[in-house]
Amino acid sequence: MLTKRVIPCLDCDLQVPEGRVVKGVEFKEIKYAGNPVELATKYYEQGADEIVILDITASHERRETMVDVIKKLTENVFIPICVGGGIRKVDDYLNMLKAGADKCSTNTAAIHNPNLINEASEIVGSQACVVGIDAKRKYVKSPEDAPDKNVVEIKYPRLSDESKYCWFDCSIYGGRKFTGIDAIDWAIECQERGAGEILLTSMDADGTKNGYDLDLTKSINDAVDIPVIASGGVGSPKDIKEAFEKTDVSAALAASIFHFDEYPVPLVKKYLSENGINVRL
Repeated sequence: MLTKRVIPCLDCDLQVPEGRVVKGVEFKEIKYAGNPVELATKYYEQGADEIVILDITASHERRETMVDVIKKLTENVFIPICVGGGIRKVDDYLNMLKAGADKCSTNTAAIHNPNLINEASEIVGSQACVVGIDAKRKYVKSPEDAPDKNVVEIKYPRLSDESKYCWFDCSIYGGRKFTGIDAIDWAIECQERGAGEILLTSMDADGTKNGYDLDLTKSINDAVDIPVIASGGVGSPKDIKEAFEKTDVSAALAASIFHFDEYPVPLVKKYLSENGINVRL
């Protein structure tokens, strides 16, 4: 049995030079959560398996990502670091890896230019090439209402479901724009182009603390062979356990429960281990 990963996520912006960690609900209602270097160090010392750092305004603001913050952060953090936000070209991958990151995640740029995935995976390796998918449910009355989409039957109602069926729409620019691209088809294409991992976030569940969107998570994970990181909606360790039990995702990502010390990383891992989930203690 493969060891499941528990990953804190730092959503960051550059409202201050040293960067700041923020948290929102459904990609809105943003509030301050801490300093990225201090939080990353804390999570490393607590036993996190990896850390994901997302510069959530870089693409929207059309600016470079926070290289200097990553350089400082990785001085004393010795677990895999994945950086996303503002990764638009292969040089951005190379710059972030030189700064100390182990992986780079791209969303908006990959949708605008899918060949970026091919180019990046060839140069830095697929293991360093992560594609972020921020997906939102689009409800339909029946599969016939969206014949060109992968319509799924909702089996884990939790999100004030408006229908028995939905498909998943990919968003870009930090959730500010929808593309009409089916998330399942896009995940498959990303794998074929050389992506080594999918960072999958449910916009509907994000920040709600009602648990992951298991319909989205399972649909994407079952469609690809590469690792999938579940993201969006964790309110307790039970939600992480449920994701590992009901889907075969490789990792579970959370933010609020860690940032605000509701459930520290060691407590989460202890709970998972006691409930039969294979984690690194």
